[in-house]
Amino acid sequence: MLIEEGSHRYIETDPSKFPLLLLHGLFGNLSNFEGIIDSFSEDYNIVLPILPIFEMPLRKVTVRGLVGYIDEFVKFKAYSKFHILGNSLGGHIAQLFTLDNQEKVETMTLTGSSGLFEHAFGSGFVKRNNYEYIKKRAESTFYDPAIASKEMIDEVFESVNDRSKALRLLSTAKSAIRENLESRLHAITCPTLLIWGKQDTITPPFVAEKFNELIANSELHFIDKCGHAPMMEKPDEFNEILKGFLKAH
Repeated sequence: MLIEEGSHRYIETDPSKFPLLLLHGLFGNLSNFEGIIDSFSEDYNIVLPILPIFEMPLRKVTVRGLVGYIDEFVKFKAYSKFHILGNSLGGHIAQLFTLDNQEKVETMTLTGSSGLFEHAFGSGFVKRNNYEYIKKRAESTFYDPAIASKEMIDEVFESVNDRSKALRLLSTAKSAIRENLESRLHAITCPTLLIWGKQDTITPPFVAEKFNELIANSELHFIDKCGHAPMMEKPDEFNEILKGFLKAH
């Protein structure tokens, strides 16, 4: 299912259909978007590039560097128009890409996105050798801590305790905090969907309301009993909202 071509690793479900580009977060992976892939691949070409956070040179591992990577990927695939959807850091990348490429973005969907304010998990790795601490931090991503599987927690624990990976995560997280987009969001003109967990503690509900205020052509939907990754925690509700939005545009 995972395609590897040159420096690009990605999923693409059907090149004959209109692309829906998915961008994962700092600790995200393919499993975060399984619900979207299952529900939307009949109607769209689901495209999910793996962000090369651990492969890029350290000096390039910033939000801007990752936007540059997505720009290269879009050119490599020769996509002229597509929907873009980003969770957490992926939403931040989606905003910056859209600001630079308005003619290519049909719609933008943000969920638990950084870009204005976030309690970033990766902005500091206090007690990174403490498994129980990392477990609690991973579980706090969700309203229901059981969503944080042992496999997910183990992966985060391994990443923050690998010096090279930890440096890259820290560099990316700090660059996201520096790259505040409040003064630029008014320039986004494409239809924008905001789907937020009411109990998101990383990018709290007031962040979603601020995005809604600053992006003129936007609509906001909250999902109750849901944290920072609605597409994982409440996939049915998330997909229903997204389907209605994409059909309308």
